[in-house]
Amino acid sequence: MSVAEVGLERGDGVSRRDFLRVGGLSVVGLSQSAMVRAAAAFAHRRAILIVMTGGASQLETFDPKPDASSSVRGPFKSIETSVPGVRFSETLPLLAQRANRLAIIRSMNHDAAPIHETGQQLLQTGRLAIGGVKFPHWGSVVASQSATRMGIPSNAIVPAFLSNTGVSAYRGQEAGLLGSDWEPAAISAEIEGEPESIRRQYGDTDFGRMLLRSRQLVERGTRCVTVNLFDSLHQRSTWDCHGDPNCGPATLNDYQSKLCPDFDRALSGLLDDLAQRGLLDDTLVVATGEFGRTPNVNERLGRDHWTDCWSAVVAGGRVSGGNVIGASDSTASRPIDRPVDPGELTATMLDWCGANVESLSVTIDKTDLPLIPCQKLTELWS
Repeated sequence: MSVAEVGLERGDGVSRRDFLRVGGLSVVGLSQSAMVRAAAAFAHRRAILIVMTGGASQLETFDPKPDASSSVRGPFKSIETSVPGVRFSETLPLLAQRANRLAIIRSMNHDAAPIHETGQQLLQTGRLAIGGVKFPHWGSVVASQSATRMGIPSNAIVPAFLSNTGVSAYRGQEAGLLGSDWEPAAISAEIEGEPESIRRQYGDTDFGRMLLRSRQLVERGTRCVTVNLFDSLHQRSTWDCHGDPNCGPATLNDYQSKLCPDFDRALSGLLDDLAQRGLLDDTLVVATGEFGRTPNVNERLGRDHWTDCWSAVVAGGRVSGGNVIGASDSTASRPIDRPVDPGELTATMLDWCGANVESLSVTIDKTDLPLIPCQKLTELWS
């Protein structure tokens, strides 16, 4: 499939036509000023999306299969968590202790091309580009409906925009059809003014600094933060663990020695810090990749791209901790219960921040389409 066809992979139904055009979006019965007033009731809410760039393995993180064959199970054991009957990989002991704060999704999937850029679009915009039309990053939509605060970005990307992820295609981190007024702001992960005890809580790592920066931003008033744990995949050891020196050099050994320990400490530190500051209930935290990894370990002790099933975790935002949404089969290769589309996470973040997802539409070639062709994940609060 060509890059030009990426935006045509999935067909979505046409929505109603009785819409008022507003700033690139169409909104049922509301002017832009009315949208801002409606969103004001949610102005205290924040959201942090942690993109596990490269596509983290579900089996080495939140959906281990201890009873599977070694070729599927991989080299690591599973461990108990604070939620009876729920096990994580042994690579995440700190998050296992905090599983009662997490909603765990084990049935993420999409049917678009198995390349990084499609998953990145679906996760951050809710749908694929169509005929060169780029749909807006979720934070840009929120920003367009929010009152601005002088000197504080409404929508931030930490530490830089995605690039060099495989092919030259849209990665979902632009304002797109909303226009340049609503572009996200790239914010470095440089940390100032934090005591050493807080820095240690997150870990003296790139992941730790990025997540600490995300806390600083939401505490200061930024409503939407997207953290790219890797802003580039080129010649780096990332979640994209092919075990191929020319394309994704990381192996599962890197998961054990570096990636998972750094992520485990950084995300645990973020959740603890937000809770200690009284910010966790008002801040929705989502962590996932653009796809998962193959059920079978390859000959280089890696796993390859897999869009049929992977995992995500959601915390904060008053979600029901310890809740498991969906389930995968015995090899973590396909959902067997409650498949979850990445766009459902997009819709959830938008809804949490006060954007009325069901009322948002775009017009392309005189056809009205829902901005997000998915509903929010109501199970997170059940």
